[in-house]
Amino acid sequence: MSTPTTARPEALPTTRTREYDLEGMTCSACANRIERKLNKLEGVSAVVNYATERAVLSGPEDGLDDRVVKAVRAAGYDARVVDRDADPDDTSHPDRTRSLRWRIALGALTTVPLGSLTIILALVPELRFPGWEWLAVALATPTVTWGAWPFHRATLRNLRHGATSMDTLVSLGITAAYLWSVVSIVIGPASGPGYWLGYGVTPEGADAIYLEVATAVTTFLLTGRYVEARSRRAASDVLGALNALAATTVRVVRDGVEEVRPVGELRRGDEFSVRPGETVAADGTVVDGTSSVDTSMMTGEPTPTDVVAGSSVLGGTINRSGRLLVRAERVGAGTQLAQMATMAEQAQARKARVQQLVDRVVTVFVPVALGIAAITLVGWLLTGGTAREAFNAAVSVLIIACPCAMGLATPTALMVGVGRAGQLGIVIKGPSALESSGVIDTVVLDKTGTLTTGAMSLVGVHPVGGADRDEVLRLAGAVEQHSEHPIGRAVVAAALEALGRDTGPTPGGAVALPAAEGFTALSGLGAEAVVEGRRALVGNRALLAERGVTVDPATASRLDQAEAAGRTAVLLAVDGAAAGVLELADTVKPSAPEAVARLRALGLRTVLLTGDSRRVAEQVGRELGTDEVVAEVLPADKAAHVERLQAQGRRVAMVGDGINDAAALATADLGMAVVSGTDLAMKSADMILVRSHLGVVADAVSLSRRTLATIRGNLVWAFAYNVAAIPLAAFGLLNPLVAGLAMSLSSLFVVGNSLRLRGYDPSSR
Repeated sequence: MSTPTTARPEALPTTRTREYDLEGMTCSACANRIERKLNKLEGVSAVVNYATERAVLSGPEDGLDDRVVKAVRAAGYDARVVDRDADPDDTSHPDRTRSLRWRIALGALTTVPLGSLTIILALVPELRFPGWEWLAVALATPTVTWGAWPFHRATLRNLRHGATSMDTLVSLGITAAYLWSVVSIVIGPASGPGYWLGYGVTPEGADAIYLEVATAVTTFLLTGRYVEARSRRAASDVLGALNALAATTVRVVRDGVEEVRPVGELRRGDEFSVRPGETVAADGTVVDGTSSVDTSMMTGEPTPTDVVAGSSVLGGTINRSGRLLVRAERVGAGTQLAQMATMAEQAQARKARVQQLVDRVVTVFVPVALGIAAITLVGWLLTGGTAREAFNAAVSVLIIACPCAMGLATPTALMVGVGRAGQLGIVIKGPSALESSGVIDTVVLDKTGTLTTGAMSLVGVHPVGGADRDEVLRLAGAVEQHSEHPIGRAVVAAALEALGRDTGPTPGGAVALPAAEGFTALSGLGAEAVVEGRRALVGNRALLAERGVTVDPATASRLDQAEAAGRTAVLLAVDGAAAGVLELADTVKPSAPEAVARLRALGLRTVLLTGDSRRVAEQVGRELGTDEVVAEVLPADKAAHVERLQAQGRRVAMVGDGINDAAALATADLGMAVVSGTDLAMKSADMILVRSHLGVVADAVSLSRRTLATIRGNLVWAFAYNVAAIPLAAFGLLNPLVAGLAMSLSSLFVVGNSLRLRGYDPSSR
C-alpha cells in the first residue's frame, strides 16, 4: 500500500522553459495580444518579443508545446518550438522579406502606368478611348489583391478576434478606393460635372480615377513593412553567431582513451582533451598540460593567457600551443559564453522601438476613423444627401484617414539616414538605435581593440650595462623569431624594422636576424635560445630570477616605471647578465583623443571600461581625457556595470568590439560595435562603426539624433494632417480624388523631409 509521502512528489508537475518562433505578427499590438493569450494558460508565464519574433515561456512540462501552439493559432498566428540543435544556417524558416520584395515590385510596375493613365484620361476627355476605365481596373487589381494581401489577411484575423490595427485602416482604405472606383464605372458618370479642384470643375467620370490611390498606398506601405521586417530579422542573429563560435564536438577522455563525442553529451565532471588549434568545449579547470589560450573572443584582450594545471579556462576560447586535459565544470547553457548570449537576447527584448509610438496612436486612431466614416455615411443619408454624395464623403474619410504618411514616417527617414550613415562609415540596424540616441548622456568605451589597436607594439628599448640598442633588439628578435606569442611577434617586427628590413611576414624577413639554436618557449615566463654562441633569455623578472640573473636597482626601477605606465616590460639577458629592457604596449589609436573630446563636446559623459589592471586603465584614461575609468571588470560583469549606470538614471551608449562586450552592447540603450570586432558583438549592437577613425562614434550619435528628429517631425505632420483633413472630408469638402491627392502629397512631404538627411554633415555641428 503506497503512502502519500511517496505518491505526492511523483504527482508534482515538472516545470520547463521553452522558446517558440512566432509567425504572422505585423506590429507590437500583435505581440501584446499573443502574450495576453499565453498568460491565460494555467501555470504559464510568457514574454513575447516582437523584435526577435519569439516567445519565452515557463510552465508545466506536460503538454506545454501543444497548448502553446494551439493558443497561438487560436489567436490567428502560428508558433513552433525553437530547435537549439538546428543548423544556424538552416533556411527552412520562411523568409517573408522575399515575398514583400515581389509584392513591392508588382506595386511599382503597376502604380506608375496606372497613375499616368487614370489622371491624364480622367481629366482630358478628348484622350479617352473605349474601355480605358476597365484597363485601369485590370492594372490595379493584382496590386490591391495579391500585393495588399498581407494587410487584408491581418485585417481579417483582427476582425475575427474583435480587434483593429493600422492594417485594418490600410486594408479598408485600399479596398474602398478600389471598389468605389469599380462601382462608379458600373453605374456610369454623374449627370452633372465632376469635382471642383480649386481651378475649375473636372469632366464627368472623374470620380472613377482614384484607382492609383489604392496601388500607391499599397506600394508605399509594403516598402515600409519591408524595412521593418529587415530590422526585426537582424535582432535574431545573436544565437547564430553563438552557434558558429561554440565547439560542436569534444574529445572526452575516459580511462585514458580519447573519444570524439557531440558536445551536448559532455557532462559536469567529465575530463576532455583540447589539442592545439581546437576550441575549448566548456568552462573548466586544467588538469594536466601547459599552453597559451587565446581568450580575445571572450575578454577582448590581445595577449594569450598562459595556463597550467589548476588554471581556469572558458568555453569558446582557442588553445594555441600545448595539449590540455580539462575537467568540465560548466557545460551547455551553463557556460559563460552561453550565459552572455542569453543576456544579450534578454536585453534586446527590453528595447523600445520608434514604431511603437505609431502602434499606440493607431490603437485609438483606427476605430475612431472607422467610426467617423460610418457616421459620415449615415449623416449624409439622414440629412437628405444622395447615395453617391454619402458614399463619396465616407470613402473620402477612409482615404484621407489611411495612415500612409504614418507608416512612411519612420522607414523613409530610416532608409535615408541609413544611407547617409553608410557614407560616413556607420551601419544603423534599426529604429531602436535612433530612438535611444536622442536621450544618450553617457558613453561607455571598451579599451582593447576599440580605443587601442588591440596589438602589442614595442614602445621603448633601454640597454643595460653598456649594451647597444640595436644589439639588444637584434638578439631579442633572434630569440623570439620562432615564437607565436604576440609579445614575441612585436619584438621581431621592431628588430626587423631597426635593421631596415621589411616588417611583413616574408621569407626574406627571417634571414635578417641571426639563427637561434635550441629555441625553447617557457610558458608564462618567456623564451630562450643560443644566438651566435651566446645563451640569450627574453622574459619577465621571474624567469631571470629563476636563472640566477641579477637585476640592478636602476633596471628594477625602469621595470617599475614601465609597469606603472601600464606597459608590459620584458628583460633580455645574455650569458647570465642583464642586457636590456624592452617596453611593449597596446597603443592608443591616434584618433581616440579627438573622438573622446568630440563626445564630451556633445555633452556626453565618457567612461573607460576594461578588464585591464587599474594602472594600465588609468594611464589610458589620462591620455584620452575620459571622465571616469572602471578597471579590472570581468567579461560577464560589463553588462552589470552598464545596468548600474542605468539604475543611476543615466542613458548609456556602449562602444565595444569583443564577445565579452556583446551582453553590454545589447543591455545598453545604444550599442555600437567597431567593425574589427567579433561577429557576436556586431550582431548584438544597434550600430556598427565601419570607418577606422574613431570620430565615427561622435558622427553616429550626431546623425542618429538628427534622424530621430526627422522621424518625430514626420510623425507630427502625419498625425496633424489626418486630424485636420478628416473633418473636411466628412463634410464633403474633399472628394475621393482630392482626398487621394492630399494623402499622396502628405506622403511626399514625409519623403521629402526625410531626403534632407542626405546632405547632413555631422562634423559641422
